[in-house]
Amino acid sequence: MNDPTTSAIAAFVAGLALALLLAVPYIAVSYRRRGELGAGHALLALAFLVYCMALWTYTLLPFPDATPAWCAEHAANAMQTRPLQFISDIRREQATSTGTLLHNPAVQQAVFNVALFVPLGMFLRHLFRRGWLLTVVVGFAVSLFIECTQLTGVWYLFECPYRLFDVDDLITNTVGTALGVVAAPVLRLVPGQRISAPPSEPRPVTARRRLLGMAVDLLSVMLLGSLIGIPYALLVGLNNVSPVESVLLGNYVPALVLLYVVPLFGNGATFGQRVVLLRPVGPDGGKPAVWRMTVRFLVGSGGYFLLQGLSLLIDKHFDDVSSLLLLVSAITAFRPRGHRGLSGIIAGLQIVDSRVDAPTVILPRARSV
Repeated sequence: MNDPTTSAIAAFVAGLALALLLAVPYIAVSYRRRGELGAGHALLALAFLVYCMALWTYTLLPFPDATPAWCAEHAANAMQTRPLQFISDIRREQATSTGTLLHNPAVQQAVFNVALFVPLGMFLRHLFRRGWLLTVVVGFAVSLFIECTQLTGVWYLFECPYRLFDVDDLITNTVGTALGVVAAPVLRLVPGQRISAPPSEPRPVTARRRLLGMAVDLLSVMLLGSLIGIPYALLVGLNNVSPVESVLLGNYVPALVLLYVVPLFGNGATFGQRVVLLRPVGPDGGKPAVWRMTVRFLVGSGGYFLLQGLSLLIDKHFDDVSSLLLLVSAITAFRPRGHRGLSGIIAGLQIVDSRVDAPTVILPRARSV
């Protein structure tokens, strides 16, 4: 982009949007591979997504108005195939400039192309545990893909290339990836990455984990509702979708499936609880009775979406009740001890780690001083 600040903002926003879409699978994979989430590991994963979006914004945007007149003027400059041409460019710029070498545009461009791929080498080496040779090869491949995308006008979406294919970019990008491999150990300094036990070992049931499971439930229902509702609305026409259909597809059907049907035919855990490896148990230590799961559904996340639907169909004041229910559920996930939440308290359920064979509630470990 012409404005680096605008590019940075666009990359950050796009990275957050992508993180929202990938949050549930990431949490599920993390709990099964690492046994827990880890705030530091999640932060690095988010940073990687934002970085991927930065590659997109800085190398492809802004899209031009590629008219025939524009193409006739710019198409001749589509390729630069001389290796190390940037050295000659630096000398030429320096010969006609009175500024220092750091102010030389050719130097700045070369340094930027190196720096742009340093994070890729760091993330591949540290976050994905790839070998140094494979990391460098991937860096070269990513750079080649970007250059070919620019050469073909985003794979022929535009009438002509609007960015220069530069073989020097391949060289500097690959060098940047290699430097990232060297700098990768710096990412070890980010706290919250170490796992506390082997992945198969049960972890304590904490308020943070309970809230994470609730958040996954809410997010999953909303995403599934969008996945069903938006194509349906486009198919029948936006003006032909009734409020009842909108509520059914957007709230009720996804909530019923993920928060009630999944527990009934599984181990009693909602979709979000399954993602964070939690499950409810009844007073006898086994899978809760159907009536208990029904009560849990009605006074838990299921009740929240039920009230949300009623606020759209009947009276907007139901929205205030749903917000109150959500707040009380969050508070009771902290207290009382056991982090049962409002629905667990009313339905008479305990929450345990799903890796526990016996129905023993695992209390939080004492923090080390």
